[in-house]
Order: sequence, then C-alpha cells, then structure tokens
Amino acid sequence: MLDLLPASSLQDRASRDPAFGSLNARDAWASQLARTLAPLASTDGFSDTAIDGVKLIASECSHSRTPLIYEPGLFIIAQGDKVGYLGERVIHYGPGNYLVQAMPLPFECETIARPDAPLLGLSIGVDPLMLSELVHHLPAPPPLDRGSPEPMAAVALDAPMAEAVQRLASCLQDEHTSRALGAGRVREVLFAALNGPQGQSLRQLVQQQGHYARIAESLNYLHRHFALPLTVEALAERANMSASHFHHHFKRVTQLSPVQYLKRLRLLRARMLLGQQRVNVARAAADVGYRSTSQFSREYKRYFGVSPSQG
Repeated sequence: MLDLLPASSLQDRASRDPAFGSLNARDAWASQLARTLAPLASTDGFSDTAIDGVKLIASECSHSRTPLIYEPGLFIIAQGDKVGYLGERVIHYGPGNYLVQAMPLPFECETIARPDAPLLGLSIGVDPLMLSELVHHLPAPPPLDRGSPEPMAAVALDAPMAEAVQRLASCLQDEHTSRALGAGRVREVLFAALNGPQGQSLRQLVQQQGHYARIAESLNYLHRHFALPLTVEALAERANMSASHFHHHFKRVTQLSPVQYLKRLRLLRARMLLGQQRVNVARAAADVGYRSTSQFSREYKRYFGVSPSQG
C-alpha cells in the first residue's frame, strides 16, 4: 500500500486553490481520495480499473519533463503534483484542481512525487456518446467572452466535482459495484465538468460549430490515419477551410503547425510501440508513416533526447 502525503503539504497546496470551499474542506477531500486510491495502486503509471475509461494514476518518484500525449479526458490528482508545458503555457494540476483535456495535444509533463508521498490520481476518458447525451440536457451556455475555449486547462475544483470524484473512487473498491454503478458515477463527474469553468471546451466538441470543433475533428482524423501520407491541403479540405485558415486555427488550438503535430504524434506512437518491445526500429518507423528509418531515428533523438534503440 502506498503512503499518504503529510497533511501539512496538502494544506500548503490547497491554499493555492481557494475556489474549493475552506482550507479544511480541501485538505479533507484530498486526504480521503488518497486513502481511497492508495490500496489500488500496485504499479507506476496509468493502470486500468474495473470501470471502462477510468484509469488509476500512480508514481512513487518524480519524473522530469517528458514529451507525451493525453487522449481527451479529465485528470484528477489527490496527492503529488503534475506540471504540463504546452507551448509557452505552464499548467499546474494537483490537489485542489483538475485538468480538462478536450483534445489530444502533444505536450511535456513533469511529475512531482516521492516514495513516501507518491502521486495518486484518476484519469477519466471522455466518451463522445455520453458527452453528447449530457450536453443535450443542459441549457445553452452564455457566449464566450473572447475567442475559442482552451482545449487543455487546469481549473479549480468545486464541491460538485469533488463529491462526484469521491463517489467514483469509492466505486472502485469493489468490482461488482464498479460494474453496476461505474458508468453512472462517470456520468456524474462528466456532468460536473460540463458545468465547470472549462465546460465550454467540452460542449463545443458536441455542438460541431466553429473552427474549434473543426480542428477537433481534424485531430480525431489524424489519430486514426497518422501513418498515411497526409497533407495540410487535404486536411483543410476535409475541414471545409482554406489551407491558410486551417493552418492558422490549427496552430492557435494546438500550439503546433499541422506538420509539427503529425510529426510529434508519429514519434509518440513509435515510442509506445518500441516501449512495448513489439517491433524493431525499422518496423516502428514504417508503422507510424516514416519512409526513411534514418530520418525517423534523427527526429526521434531530436525530440526525446535518446535514439530509438535506447528507448
């Protein structure tokens, strides 16, 4: 069983997130969630639970900035800290707030943890069908003050989200309970997120209006077909936009050009294949869309700092 973070550390971090009630309430919530999750954490990283789309996050040590990509989801940390780096943005998420990832974006992430105070948390995937159903029952939101919503942002935890997350975590203690009630608990959490500060970023994925939704659909297409020889012109045509407008809005949302995004996506997928030791370097390069193994190796080392044969 993993140890819990000392209360004093939780209080220090909770004081940075004043939106969730009192200091004692935030402290109690984080401590309770950590106690609920600790017995379930047997391995580092993301591990499956009995509820589809819900994964346990655990790490007994810190990790420096590492390139990665999250699929759309909600990320709630009970103990420890995460720091994300997206372009020039620095995104902190730990006890007292949660990360809303509306689109799959390559970014760099730093983990802060130690053996006697490991990172503990949950990731909850966003099911498009469930999201669409919930949005259908919500009143129309007020118009955005400016521009598009952020596709990736940490927001302060509020009481409805805290309560929904704790009920979901409690479900995980028993497999039969998870299978009977888990989907409903996930709905509660997603409903709370839709009513939270970043709800617009999720709503617009369903409403299919504007440039934000078009870029989201383009990212979904890229993730299904990243190994194909894709061009900006072809992607723009699919999005019913000119190439110049598509490039502009794509970079505004993802902080990367379409070509940069595709390259990082391919390299991250290749690292996953190599990490699972299913293929050699040449096969990994080919499987993610590279025609030249030497070019793949150069770009892999430039991005990750090590050659593909070293991991």
